[in-house]
Amino acid sequence: MEKNRVKHIHDFGQSIWLDLLDREIMDSGKLKKLIEEDGVSGLTSNPAIFEKAISNSSDYDSDIASFSKQKTSSEDIFFELAIKDIKRAADIFKPVYDESNGKDGFVSLEVSPHLARDTEGTIRQARELWKAVDRSNVMIKIPGTLQGLPAIRKCISEGINVNITLLFSIARYGDVTLAYMQGLEDRLRENLPIDKISSVASFFLSRIDVMTDPILVEKGLENLKGEVAIASARKAYEIYKEVISSEQFRNLEAKGAKRQRVLWASTSTKDPSYKDVKYVEALIGKETIDTIPMETLEAFRDHGQAANNLENEMDKANQVLKQLSQNGINIDTITKKLEEEGIEKFNKPYDTLLAGIEKKRTKIES
Repeated sequence: MEKNRVKHIHDFGQSIWLDLLDREIMDSGKLKKLIEEDGVSGLTSNPAIFEKAISNSSDYDSDIASFSKQKTSSEDIFFELAIKDIKRAADIFKPVYDESNGKDGFVSLEVSPHLARDTEGTIRQARELWKAVDRSNVMIKIPGTLQGLPAIRKCISEGINVNITLLFSIARYGDVTLAYMQGLEDRLRENLPIDKISSVASFFLSRIDVMTDPILVEKGLENLKGEVAIASARKAYEIYKEVISSEQFRNLEAKGAKRQRVLWASTSTKDPSYKDVKYVEALIGKETIDTIPMETLEAFRDHGQAANNLENEMDKANQVLKQLSQNGINIDTITKKLEEEGIEKFNKPYDTLLAGIEKKRTKIES
């Protein structure tokens, strides 16, 4: 029998996490099946995922009615719903967490996207969510904005597992790795253990090509279409390898620090002319994670080809980024715009979600 194609990815040292969470996938047993048959070893959520889950089903209506009696705002009700789901998913993944000695088996819950530029608000809510979920295999998602960097450092220093989200810039990724190490160092100065703290840095991919491809066509650089995101990811992985071999991290690792793995996010293709598993195939490599939506996972299960591709063509990655600069394309300007748009893309479904909860709440109470 041919080996499961998704599970085969694990042979190359990469973990596959699912970018989806709703009650149906847990109630039906589909999530456990994905763990057992595809080797799915973690899960991520975001405001858009919860908006779709809560607004498009009646699975949450009874809890909305119940929580409405205790909570005054739709946002409070949302977080009660989300925390309940996250706890349940974390318990499903707990065996994976235990068997991997805390490397995998994580479930992520994001702070409000409206806090993306609010350092203190992010820290405060991250603490509240971490305490509320009360699971060792949960990560709190914090955006990798400039204002998010000190929040990441502070939360790590307090022993909170952090998934840094909305990373587009190679330079910002470097800042994130430093914030992680500084947080661990802060914790050591307080004579607190660091061996149980985990973090991942989520590098967003397909949106980079969505923004750069039209510019490339305009400048007659069609040969670079669909290559910029992969080139950026490979450079980020190069930074990861430099970080884990640095004296600063080696000193932390000697005291029990875990490596902050890079996680590939937004790996479904947005351009229909591209192969639907383009990003997944190109970025398979050791000590990395790919969080993928269900349709991409199913596509890879059907026709994906697993191979150790991440560190291939590093010279090509350098050349792609060099050609951008030579042709007047400023990748830093592009990634800054992507970060701004990314925040807004999460704000909109979050606001829609809260409005949907309020509508259901009003209907229930009337």
